[in-house]
Amino acid sequence: MTNWIQIHAMTFVVALVCFAGCGSDESDPIADSKEPASELGDASSLGFGDDADDAAAGTKSDAEQQTEKHAQHTGHHEKKSHKHPANHLAGETSPYLLMHAHNPVDWYPWGPEAFEKARKENKPIFLSVGYSSCYWCHVMERLVFMNEKIAKQMNENFVCIKVDREERPDVDDIYMTALQIYIIRAGIGGGGGWPLSMFLTPDGKPFAGGTYFPPEDEAGRPGFSGVIDRIAMMWREKPQELQQQAESLTTAVQRTMKPQLALKPAKYDRASVAVVTQAVLATYDSVHGGVGYRPESRNPSKFPVGAKLALLQYEARRHGDEEADKAVLHTLDRIAAGGIHDHLGGGFHRYSTDRQWHVPHFEKMLYDQAQLADAYTEAYRRTSEPRYKAAVEGIVSFVFAEMTDTLGGFHSALDAESNAIEGESYVWTVKEVDSILGPQDGPLFRAVYGMDEARVFEHGYVLHLPKPFAEVVVEQKLEPTMLRARLADMRQKLLAVRNKRDLPLKDDKILAGWNGLMIAALADAGKTFQRNDYLEAADKAATFVLGRMRDEDGRMLRTYRGGVAKLNAYLDDYAFIIRGTLALHLATGDEKWLNASRRLMDQQIEMFWNETSGGFFFTSHHHEALIARTRNVYDSALPAGNAVSIRNLVRLTSLTDDPKYADYAEKTIIAFAPQIERAPGSVTTLALAIGEFLDKPDFAAPNRKNDNGSILDGSDILPVGDESTTDTQKKTKKPAIATARSYLSVDRLTAGGVCRIVMIVDIKDGWHINTNPSNPKFLIPTSFSIKSKHGTKLVRVRYPAGKKLVLEGFDDPIHVHEKRAVIYGELEIPAAAVGKAEELELTVRYQPCNEVRCLRPTTVTLTGKITVVAPGAAVKQINENLFHPAR
Repeated sequence: MTNWIQIHAMTFVVALVCFAGCGSDESDPIADSKEPASELGDASSLGFGDDADDAAAGTKSDAEQQTEKHAQHTGHHEKKSHKHPANHLAGETSPYLLMHAHNPVDWYPWGPEAFEKARKENKPIFLSVGYSSCYWCHVMERLVFMNEKIAKQMNENFVCIKVDREERPDVDDIYMTALQIYIIRAGIGGGGGWPLSMFLTPDGKPFAGGTYFPPEDEAGRPGFSGVIDRIAMMWREKPQELQQQAESLTTAVQRTMKPQLALKPAKYDRASVAVVTQAVLATYDSVHGGVGYRPESRNPSKFPVGAKLALLQYEARRHGDEEADKAVLHTLDRIAAGGIHDHLGGGFHRYSTDRQWHVPHFEKMLYDQAQLADAYTEAYRRTSEPRYKAAVEGIVSFVFAEMTDTLGGFHSALDAESNAIEGESYVWTVKEVDSILGPQDGPLFRAVYGMDEARVFEHGYVLHLPKPFAEVVVEQKLEPTMLRARLADMRQKLLAVRNKRDLPLKDDKILAGWNGLMIAALADAGKTFQRNDYLEAADKAATFVLGRMRDEDGRMLRTYRGGVAKLNAYLDDYAFIIRGTLALHLATGDEKWLNASRRLMDQQIEMFWNETSGGFFFTSHHHEALIARTRNVYDSALPAGNAVSIRNLVRLTSLTDDPKYADYAEKTIIAFAPQIERAPGSVTTLALAIGEFLDKPDFAAPNRKNDNGSILDGSDILPVGDESTTDTQKKTKKPAIATARSYLSVDRLTAGGVCRIVMIVDIKDGWHINTNPSNPKFLIPTSFSIKSKHGTKLVRVRYPAGKKLVLEGFDDPIHVHEKRAVIYGELEIPAAAVGKAEELELTVRYQPCNEVRCLRPTTVTLTGKITVVAPGAAVKQINENLFHPAR
């Protein structure tokens, strides 16, 4: 049995658990089998955001403007950056990684270069995982990683890797799980959080770790300088012990992250949903609102937990659950009244540090804005209460003002601190308020927003509403409409002053999945409140994500910043984007969003499905191999990707009548239903998904015809079916050997102009089609042609070269396409087509062959419709990843 080496006062070190700024959102699956992974936090989630309030200033990109604001408003990182030459993070796009690019620590990004260096030099790895709005991550960067002496120790004894947890949630999840197991086995106590500090062998196996370390020992807390000295000494003198611990810990991580075997048939029914609902209601704080509350906990922090609120909303609306209704509305009211709500700028901070929702942790995350917008929209739908509509409008106004990129996507989050002080830009003194608002309005504002109470936050008053508006009206003896108008004017005056302060850092990377959540929230709110501006913003964001965040094979990518999209998308990205495109279809009736949803879901099934036991892996089949591969259904700060996928499949079943989607939904439910008994409070989205699967709600979109078909994922220019259009196949319904999809480079055609087009032909394994021109010449070439209603022509078609294939009976190799052929061309649009809806029929003709026979030539036909506009009219460039400049 392993004698666990502790990074503590004796031999090693264990970190002081985590400070309030970077805490986790939920509970821990390892420490408590009934509540898996909660204190692990949102280990499968991501990111931060940027500000677009200078979007129109000059011609600088959002990223360039953000860099300048960072230097102006936070000072520390950019001013220090010139003291040290750039390390290996300088070429990254993540603002969090770039924040460390001029540390004296020789940081590497996660990747083969760092691991090869560790193996070659036989050095352990120090892995530091954090994110740009994490307060204690900033503190450790300032006090530890900028410390010359400590940096020298690190560089001499370790290969140091820095990871943005929002870019790499897979890495974060694995090593946060390792830390939780390590803490339990070493008998240290405490929990997880960020920054995550782990020590690994050169092949990535963890053997010890912690969270935040001060530079030197203080108040019983081990200092990082001593920690790394002791670990380096152990690596030199007792490497076998560390290797043994690493093997044992890695095995435990793999076992923990592998879904447990169900020893009895999975049960799912209305009773299963009720079990989860009651588990959530058992943690309801009937005094101050909130769910997930445990009176016995030493940590009073409260999170909005959007997934739990969504389940309660569903049970209240669909099944008349009065207890759920009371809990969720009370919670939403208290959150909206609390300091977690930004009463001046709109939107919500990440969580409250106290039971009363008074003092928040001040970072603002895009995913919280999206989920709370959903919650308040649903509350308004059920109650028609204006205060819920106002909450949604505040969220959206904030997102539009500060988190929207000029290209349409949404940035990830705002930091909690400015000038190294958490909440500095958000809080007020009595003197400030009185001087800005004057002797009449100042006292009124202070009375309404809790500034006449005792101050509980060291840096100033946090605005909140200690009394309901109706009580304030009586106390102040003012007419309600007049009072609202006066308060609105006061808020605008204070906000104008606040915006001149040093502002928090904003992380301007765009994360695909988080954008999907915001797109869904905007689409739903736009439909509910009849706000076309919300729908247009959702449309623009979805067009951006699906047009620019793809690789050359059409697979989704995780992150975008500064014109660069990169990193494989995760299950959450696909699930949340599909949720967004489905919401857009249901809000607008636009068929292109339903088509996009089907394409994305089919791709998700192909890339993530677990053929052995059902459900979806978190990483795709072509993802890099890590020490563990996760497949779970636990909610965190984000709803679980598998559970959201079930909900998406339920909607696709209703909208398309395709039984395969219901089949995948049920198989996913069966795979994870046993988790309800094990951890009912952690699988709320699964319970909601089961409820929808059983209730079979009728999802219907408005009856609106789409007339600008090709803006993404082929839009209306999609296969008539995923089969070739031969009579034989129509009768027999045999799977097609080749299927096709097409994309345009613009959302609308310009009369007299040209646009690019790509035709992607996917070929069944074991088969091939011929090149164009064919070689030998007697073979039938693959050809791409079009027909059009108004005279649009296909020109400059470029066929790929193909590969050489040696077949028995042929003297020379034949030239063929296997798996995929990508054909490029251009469309010339006649000037006379202006103002018309051009109808296109795209045809690919091919001869399918395998190594023993060739079938008769076959065609695939795709049809679509797209508007032709006058020269000079606005036209969006889309699908840019598919039209590389070199092509």
